Amino acid sequence: MTILSVLDLSFVTEATPPSASLANSVDLAILADRLGYARYWVAEHHSLASVASSAPEVIIARIAAATRRIRVGAGGVMLPNHAPLMVAERFRTLEAFFPGRIDLGLGRAPGTDQTTAYALRRHQIQERDAEQDFLERLQELILWDTGDFPDSHPFKRIAVMPSDVRLPPIFLLGSSDYSAELSAQIGMGFAFAHHFASYDASEALRAYRARFQPSAWRATPYAILAVAVVAADSAAEAERLASSADLNWLRRARGEYRPLPSPEEALAAPMSERERAAAQKHRRQLFVGTPATVKARLDELAAATQADEIMITSPIYDHGARRRSYELMAKEYAIAPVESAAS
Repeated sequence: MTILSVLDLSFVTEATPPSASLANSVDLAILADRLGYARYWVAEHHSLASVASSAPEVIIARIAAATRRIRVGAGGVMLPNHAPLMVAERFRTLEAFFPGRIDLGLGRAPGTDQTTAYALRRHQIQERDAEQDFLERLQELILWDTGDFPDSHPFKRIAVMPSDVRLPPIFLLGSSDYSAELSAQIGMGFAFAHHFASYDASEALRAYRARFQPSAWRATPYAILAVAVVAADSAAEAERLASSADLNWLRRARGEYRPLPSPEEALAAPMSERERAAAQKHRRQLFVGTPATVKARLDELAAATQADEIMITSPIYDHGARRRSYELMAKEYAIAPVESAAS
């Protein structure tokens, strides 16, 4: 049976302020818990008008407290923005409160523009040094968890609290072969961002499986495929809802970062023939239609990539329609609903 999960960006719309978007995330998580989705991951983005999720650890705590059994995690924590010690402390704390229900996804990008990244870090990292910076932070995070700093290292004396809890499962996030191969080399789970990647998902996941090295973190490879889905009761309605994502993508391509537009605004927005063609090309990364149509396309992608799990993000303007999309996909895949979830 296909494992389905949720990636939530806490979409801000023209009609929904960021605080309401965060409340919608909790509501959607409660629904996902009841429907039988396996995980619920939240993102880290900063100074992005269409995404309210800037503090994933706080959102994770709120959602985990509001649900009963679904795993809750970061998809992900942008490691360059954080001291590894603080990441270790925060996620050990979450694991202590919600044992066996927390995931830690780690990203290499800042999740924002250069100016905001500077405000977060107070120092600039040259692009040529970013890769090495991430590797050093990842190694340090692992050492905080294992306690394997050399005896002569000044960090050896520091206790990571709570000291009797280990970090939850770690996944590296990526949209290229680099992240796939790094995940394989260090023996961690891998989550591929098909919803915005230009790199071929099949190639990335094939490289991950081929090069995977068993580790203390994971004995066998495990790959999650994050995909964008807009499902509705009719194909026409799904197309209408997906127009919001079309215009949102086109605006970003123009350098315009605004809240997610309504379908009415999107359908009325002027587009050149070139822009319309570009938006249609981007549709290859957006699965739109009735549940049966979407499932057929997802099954084909899952077979090609051999993904262990499908993680759905739904860039839909109306919260009720977004809920409905997840309900339809859960029913189409016949995932097991849970009778009662915490509210």
